[in-house]
Amino acid sequence: MKYLLEVPMNTQIKYDIETDVIVIGSGFAGLSAAIEAKNAGVDVLIFEKMKAIGGNSIISDGGIAAPETKLQKDRLIKDSKELMYQDIMKSGLELNNKHLVRLLVDQSKEAFDWSIHYLKVPYLNRVDRFGGHSVARCYTADKTTGATIIKKQVEKISDLGIKDHRQMYFKSYIFDDFDRVCGAIFRNGYEYNDTQKGEDVYVKANKGVIIATGGFSSDVSFRTKYDSRLTNLIDTTNKPFATAEAIIESMRIGADTVDMNFIQLGPWACPDEKGYGVGPIFSEYIVFQYGMIIDPETGNRFVNELADRKVLSDKMLAIGHPCIAVADAAAVKYSGWDITPCLKKGIVLTFDTVEKLARYYHIPEGKIQHTIKTFNEGITQGEDTAFHKPVIEGAGTFAKAPFYAMRLWPKVHHTMGGLKITPTCEVVSTSGDVIPGLYAAGEVTGGVHGASRLGSCAISECLVFGRIAGRNAAGNE
Repeated sequence: MKYLLEVPMNTQIKYDIETDVIVIGSGFAGLSAAIEAKNAGVDVLIFEKMKAIGGNSIISDGGIAAPETKLQKDRLIKDSKELMYQDIMKSGLELNNKHLVRLLVDQSKEAFDWSIHYLKVPYLNRVDRFGGHSVARCYTADKTTGATIIKKQVEKISDLGIKDHRQMYFKSYIFDDFDRVCGAIFRNGYEYNDTQKGEDVYVKANKGVIIATGGFSSDVSFRTKYDSRLTNLIDTTNKPFATAEAIIESMRIGADTVDMNFIQLGPWACPDEKGYGVGPIFSEYIVFQYGMIIDPETGNRFVNELADRKVLSDKMLAIGHPCIAVADAAAVKYSGWDITPCLKKGIVLTFDTVEKLARYYHIPEGKIQHTIKTFNEGITQGEDTAFHKPVIEGAGTFAKAPFYAMRLWPKVHHTMGGLKITPTCEVVSTSGDVIPGLYAAGEVTGGVHGASRLGSCAISECLVFGRIAGRNAAGNE
């Protein structure tokens, strides 16, 4: 046995269930993998530890990025695979796995089109430019939620006759006599608040096992091993069950990892609500494009609001206290986004005057007025000389009341690090060889995003690599 520690062997097992491909996890990547494996002509079973399908994907904003799309061409937006590649590499500080990035940009348009034409996912009729992107290439699922995509994937697995087993907690792999992964052990009847409940179930996989269990943003004890700043004092946008057990078990049997210390914080998060919340509708979709982020102690801007997530989060953490995101009525109207949920929840507030806004947040009035004057001059001149924020189409001066504001403070959002994979999504061992029969896709893997993931690229990654993993697992002999 060339892998680490003891693992169950095929000859020792009496199986309860048998299939060709096991998919562990039911988010974007796992469901994509299951669909592709089934369409390749093999039997597939999905195993999900929670009572509901969809994983953490179901609470995302449903944003996906792709170049050279019809929606871009209809709007005369000039984009290319090469430009998207450069943007991803720049955001990742050139630490990305170049081969995986090439795969992502080369296949993201196909994956986006697949979601439209095969899955029948409805998208909003708009193309947005988010932080770190050189052009508008981001598309948002209807109702601004990943649940829209998950719903269509669930409909497709039902149509294809793929069964999902829920409350099945992954415990360990099973190997055959040739050191190939040939199954997995699950805890059936798993309860999130009672991890010992249930009984073990042994499942045989004739062709392969695909790990698509997502990241570990909610696993405080695990994430602090790689970034000591991220204690339980830092909230997360993820659901509580976004934990590291699948990565830990994979590491135990000898799987290699990459970029584990790169953990992304969402700079658009609001400390006045738990989890992901509704605040990003205002901050990420409106303020970063058309408004300003203000340090309430100084009244100054301190960053290009359209910078990537790492730059924004690092700047805020360096300041050391929540900052204020502001936009005027003209920006909110032009954006086309409905911030009613933010207003109803009371996390975005409205002010008739800048003076009232400054007093409420204890911002030096003279300082913020000077900041607004400088910002408006940059808009008028077409150049932000202070922080070099692009003056995009629709950007206007900060002048029209009412003025909207929300507190900002980063939350743990995405883990760039994870299992090391090949371009065929095979998991690589610490010895440099692939672990036969074991595949991985989505946020459980590392290498694609380097130091920082570019916004809207997570769903692109999940669809692209989930499909690759499914096809290759199905073809494994």
